[in-house]
Amino acid sequence: MSDRTVRTLAKQPPSGPRAEAKRQAIVKAARELFLREGFDVSVDLIAAEAGVSKVTVYNHFGSKEALFIGVIKDSLDAPLGGDLVTAFGRLADSDDLREALVTVARAWVKGMSADPDIAALRNVVARELHRFPELGGAWQQSGPERHHPAVAEALRRLNEEGRLDIPDIEVAILQLYSLLVFPHLVFSAYGTDIDEDLTDRLTTNGVDMFLGHYAPHPMRP
Repeated sequence: MSDRTVRTLAKQPPSGPRAEAKRQAIVKAARELFLREGFDVSVDLIAAEAGVSKVTVYNHFGSKEALFIGVIKDSLDAPLGGDLVTAFGRLADSDDLREALVTVARAWVKGMSADPDIAALRNVVARELHRFPELGGAWQQSGPERHHPAVAEALRRLNEEGRLDIPDIEVAILQLYSLLVFPHLVFSAYGTDIDEDLTDRLTTNGVDMFLGHYAPHPMRP
């Protein structure tokens, strides 16, 4: 059965606990193989490593490009799971927004920096982009709000309640990433770590810059 034929069988992704367990197995296997083999690893091998059929892989993701984006998204979202998602959701309820955001940001940066595979996956994209330009396009089309809905929702709520004045949520998300997370991704790509003291300074100053820029301004142009 060709890949094209298999893809035509994929409609709505399966749901339910059993389907989610299979999805996680596919993502885990794909992550390991993408890191080891690059993007041109076969879907057959991914399916075999995950203990599922090729049809199941396509039922969940539709294409290898979508699976790769899913692997990156899961890796980036992992530090924002559970307690951190809850903490982001409570930002608008905090009496001291700066203190709350600094606490969340420190935990976010720590979780992100603890996973070396995130930088490695970015390197896979950079290495394979000339052969598979659809990777960059697929990642761009997914949009920052889809990458981390918890961050988008927190900023949207703060904006709606007047705690911040954010005319463009998409830009604000990228700016927050740039201030808090991207320095660690860039340094780690070159095999260099940012020490704890500089990390804390980057985090607290990044929060201050972000809140200072988006502080409510009655006459914002």
